[in-house]
Amino acid sequence: MKILVIGDPHGNIEKIKKIPVKGVDLIILTGDLGKADLARKMAFENIERRKKGLPEKEFSSQQEKKAFMEAYLSSVKVVKYLSNFAPVYTIYGNVEHSNKETKEISKEIGLPLPYLTKTLSKMKNVKIINNKLVNFKGISIGGMNYFIDTNWVKEFKPSDYKKRMKSAKKGTDKAKKYLNKFGVVDILIHHQPPYGILDKVGNMAPKHWRGKHAGSKVILDYIKKKQPRYDFCGHIHEGEGMKNIGKTRVYNFGFCGWKIFDIN
Repeated sequence: MKILVIGDPHGNIEKIKKIPVKGVDLIILTGDLGKADLARKMAFENIERRKKGLPEKEFSSQQEKKAFMEAYLSSVKVVKYLSNFAPVYTIYGNVEHSNKETKEISKEIGLPLPYLTKTLSKMKNVKIINNKLVNFKGISIGGMNYFIDTNWVKEFKPSDYKKRMKSAKKGTDKAKKYLNKFGVVDILIHHQPPYGILDKVGNMAPKHWRGKHAGSKVILDYIKKKQPRYDFCGHIHEGEGMKNIGKTRVYNFGFCGWKIFDIN
């Protein structure tokens, strides 16, 4: 069976169309489906402002919606294209929003927004496997929704440390619960890399983030204990590559990196 894995597309349909998709049995995506240039610019601007002790810049509702729609429309375009060739299994990265999150953002900015999960779920050949254990023709696949591990908060020390730690604790506990339910799987898919493995932040990030490890210790612990055959991730584009953790082959596919696996 041929399984094509593609790293974070970020809405780059031109790169996606250059990948040989014909003849594969399944396509797996590591999250960050859509383009997030506007959202990233806005977020990084406020990260730098907080670092300098300045108040955050407030963006207009129209600016917020424009950033949201950039990610939404490009996500739909990429997934729709790929689903014409084979079933698509995807998890969410830090670009995508759940229906609940979208509803909250819409209320906050006072403008209507489309629901990505609702849209993708209606597509033929598309399955969102956030925090789900699925079986594809005898191959067990565990999919993890993106979460911020508590070790990330300790490593990066955001200005709103207590608030972020409280949220990260909830996300980390939830991730542990699902990983325990998965047990041993053939393939584990998640967005951020395991801690210390292909996860070092490069020069595209704010200066005070560079050189730090952005991976998850919860995921690292699971891989060490359960040893899935393959582990697929993205998120840290500059960490693209492959490393072994025991018997597990860990692949960070970065930005639109890809590989076809023959798996029996």
